[in-house]
Amino acid sequence: MGWNSWNTFGCDINEQLTRETADSLVSSGMRDAGYRYVNIDDCWAEPERDAAGELQAHHERFPSGIKAIADYVHERGLELGIYTSAGTRTCADSIPGALGHEETDARTFAEWGVDSLKYDNCHNQGTSRPPSATLRATGRPIVYSVCESGESAPWEWAPEIGTPMAHHRRHPTGAGNRQHQVFPMGVIDIIDFNRELADHAGPGAWNDPDMLEVGVHDVDEFAGLTDTEAVTHFSMWSIMASPLIAGNDVRAMPPHIRDILTNREVIAVDQDELGEQGTPVRDDGDEEVWVKPLANGDKAVALFNRGPRTAMITTSTDGIGSDASTHTVRDLWHRTETTTTGEIAAPVPSHGAFLLRISPRS
Repeated sequence: MGWNSWNTFGCDINEQLTRETADSLVSSGMRDAGYRYVNIDDCWAEPERDAAGELQAHHERFPSGIKAIADYVHERGLELGIYTSAGTRTCADSIPGALGHEETDARTFAEWGVDSLKYDNCHNQGTSRPPSATLRATGRPIVYSVCESGESAPWEWAPEIGTPMAHHRRHPTGAGNRQHQVFPMGVIDIIDFNRELADHAGPGAWNDPDMLEVGVHDVDEFAGLTDTEAVTHFSMWSIMASPLIAGNDVRAMPPHIRDILTNREVIAVDQDELGEQGTPVRDDGDEEVWVKPLANGDKAVALFNRGPRTAMITTSTDGIGSDASTHTVRDLWHRTETTTTGEIAAPVPSHGAFLLRISPRS
């Protein structure tokens, strides 16, 4: 869980933004809700390496250097993430990639105090599997995010390279790809792709459907999600046990966006220690029922309406795989509780999702 600069700011980043974002993660309550990583994406470095072949922080954007930013972030109980690519240049073609400099860059990141690495795959000269041994050799625990757009099915090979680092791997269709990010096109395409990868997910090997678009608007002519769609986006990422990486400007988010991003009951579903990715148990076209088993024996259930109008979506305790005679049904967005002996139902608005926690009572 954390924040990434790309969705809102792209290359328009600097150390003031990074420091202010770290402060806002604290003051908004996001840090205490679990958002730990402050991730600086592309465009943070000088366009060329120095005479020793090492990366340098951009002298105008980050005049204090990345080590000073890491120290600032750490003092606030947060972690720092950085970005590079497995090729000769990064995806924005703004800074040098890591190809041929993997050991040097890993050592540099560790010395700076970096805690997470987003490793993209642009300009890769045919390289298909970004190395992780160089990170492990530094002795610093660095979360490794493989962001190679699914070109070589990283969900199949990435788990074997992650130990002892937790890591996740990005999909071919990213939420930041806004030419397709008109709900339901972008979000639903990503959900449909991710659902097929559930068997590959688990602790230390997470499927990553990309950064959150909750609260992101007026960027590249992207008007943003409606409040209903933002709740759905967050609900479905959570039931799929996805990394929760905010992409909005947390310095200026309205209260209702903060409330979506910091709903601790929903976050608890995402972060449940069992680590199972939820899957659909019923798919009636526009109406779906998803289930995610939880560590304490509860079930998280999403009633998901992809369609253009409100729909009554119904399932049962048998349908979600629970054989207790009575259950408590907790609505995690409306914060209400009911009891059921079988039926689970709700009127779900167009593009909406109800996220429920179903607890057996007897």
